[in-house]
Amino acid sequence: MFEHSKTLAAGAGLVAVALSGAAVAAQGSYPAMAPIEKYRTADEAALARTAAPSSISKDATVLVLGAHGYETAAKGANGFVCIVERGWANDFNHPDFWNPKVRGPICFNAASARSVLPTYLKRTEWVLAGATKPQLLEKTKAAIAAHQIAAPEPGSMCYMLSKGGHLGDEANGPWHPHLMFFTPRLPASAWGAGAAGSPVMGGDEGGVDPATTFMVPVAKWSDGTPDAPMKMAH
Repeated sequence: MFEHSKTLAAGAGLVAVALSGAAVAAQGSYPAMAPIEKYRTADEAALARTAAPSSISKDATVLVLGAHGYETAAKGANGFVCIVERGWANDFNHPDFWNPKVRGPICFNAASARSVLPTYLKRTEWVLAGATKPQLLEKTKAAIAAHQIAAPEPGSMCYMLSKGGHLGDEANGPWHPHLMFFTPRLPASAWGAGAAGSPVMGGDEGGVDPATTFMVPVAKWSDGTPDAPMKMAH
């Protein structure tokens, strides 16, 4: 599902909520799922809408975490779908996988809502049904083998511009506003990701999902305020 990327995000290519590949040794320990109440959040629909500019999110469908999976809180009209992802959107080996503090507001365009988001939604149903991490991995492999999880549609992307998110212990908050693009498996070099001076991050890292996530940081949050300058690795 999200094994293709070392970032947190949503769907068969996302859910990639970004930590930019930083070291994780200082993070907390979350060996198993916490009680479900720890993952719930107040005003979830409002937080979900902060993922994108209001010109987009005001007409988007909004999903919120329910007892057995995500439920529709508001029906939209523009094809976008906004949600708040939890830590299990991460790679299976990510230390924040069961971190109950993770909140990742994210807004998918229509293509990614059809081809990326459903993978995260199905994983959430499995999580809420009590599946362990090994069981989640096996279910994901079986779904891929059955062609229930496939490569993202052309044009799949999402917004992650919320100042209110918490993308894990390493990010210690919302990280930076960024766009994510979902493709079939591609090496980083296909987009120049990680090259000196390139703003693009990501690329195929050989995970389970038939997808790759590329991230591009942007200058402003969804409310129009500027982000602090980002220190690039190159």
